[in-house]
Amino acid sequence: MTRRPFFMLCAVGLVAAGCTLGPDYRRPDVEVPAAYREAEAEAPTPGAKTLGDLEWWTIFQDPELQELIRTTLAANYDLRVAVSRILQAQSQLTITRSQQFPTVNAQVDAPYSGLVGGSERPATVPRDSFTPEGGLSFAWELDLWGKFRRATESARAQLLASEEVRNGVVTSLIAQVAQAYFNLRAFDLDLEISRRTVDSREQSVELVRARLEGGVAGILDLQQAQTLLYTATKSIPDTERQIAETENLISILQGKYPGPIPRGRPLGRQLAPPTGPIGLPSALLARRPDVRQAEQQLVAANAQIGVATTQFYPQVLLSGFGGVNGFVISGQSFGPFGFLSALPVVSLPLFNAGRVQAGVNLAEAQTQEAAIRYQQTIQQAVREVSDALVDVRKLQEVRVEQEKLTRTLGDASQVARQRYEGGVSSYLEVLDTERQFFQAELDLTTAQLNEMSAIVQLYKALGGGWQADLVSVNP
Repeated sequence: MTRRPFFMLCAVGLVAAGCTLGPDYRRPDVEVPAAYREAEAEAPTPGAKTLGDLEWWTIFQDPELQELIRTTLAANYDLRVAVSRILQAQSQLTITRSQQFPTVNAQVDAPYSGLVGGSERPATVPRDSFTPEGGLSFAWELDLWGKFRRATESARAQLLASEEVRNGVVTSLIAQVAQAYFNLRAFDLDLEISRRTVDSREQSVELVRARLEGGVAGILDLQQAQTLLYTATKSIPDTERQIAETENLISILQGKYPGPIPRGRPLGRQLAPPTGPIGLPSALLARRPDVRQAEQQLVAANAQIGVATTQFYPQVLLSGFGGVNGFVISGQSFGPFGFLSALPVVSLPLFNAGRVQAGVNLAEAQTQEAAIRYQQTIQQAVREVSDALVDVRKLQEVRVEQEKLTRTLGDASQVARQRYEGGVSSYLEVLDTERQFFQAELDLTTAQLNEMSAIVQLYKALGGGWQADLVSVNP
């Protein structure tokens, strides 16, 4: 093959490279509601941030909690694995994209041959020969139908999907650390209530014992007072166990071995009910990492249809070698000589028992599955936000009512104690009101924790937390 036809063939290949088979990606039409079930439709305000757009440190303002989250984002193993997968996807994209270009390798050969022993050498047979050769070898499959470009499109989408996985891990970790920290502060408050109650009931036991010795109270009153005391004391070791296990959990999330966790603000000063706009369900398509990941997986699957379709068409492979060589035969030197060789190969599928069509059908079915999962992810996201909204509102109402009940039972407990000390009622009345008051205080702590947990889940459901990276995460 002469140089002119060879370079003309290359030029034709470059022109034909503009042809790309397979469907171009179009985002599916997904119907989303105008507003969440538990929120009124909101007209978007230019420049205004919704709750999901806020950085996590504006939501969680306890300095100790912020430091725990920062440490977690810097050292958590799940996040480091997610970052490693991004690096893997970047490398895979580079590998896939490189197939669009020629492969060029340097090659050097230096074969030597000579005769050793035997009868007398004929004059026509050289005593020895040395043929050094060096040059560049190349191979290039022309991307006439866009096979490699579609594969690169798919690999790029997979890279973006892996980045969304990382963003989702960030959001999940922020929520996990915040939830665990709030649980820890709730257990701290339970322990404080239990110890305070134990101190009060020990004094009551001593009072009843003194009244028993004075003949004013009976042995049943002492036993009832001790019952109240032991009800409180038995809750202390269980609460301490929960505190230690929660500290261990937070330590592991930070990539550390179990150890103590510093405390900041008390439970009641951690969070307030959200007052800012929630936003529209359509915003989840751009904010939620799992929705963005599902869309990129759909893009990747759609591009694979084009890759499979190209197998119906001719494949053109160019290969060759160019360089210089020379000869040394029986001490006589010849050369150097320059040379160029090229070997174009064209292959066209004729019979493959339906394998190529099956590959296209497989890619189309996988794309259909990815589209369904994308729609399902959006629907699940809207549901999670709606659930979190009703949780925030209703659990706030529960907490308000529990506060009223706790105050009422606290007043009733004081009245019952005064009535007993005045000889108006038996200690059974004190026993009943004290038991209810102690449980009401614990239930109030649970109500406060549940309300804060709902706010955390709402922030997570809205896809907040990952937009601004405060730390650099390394694998």
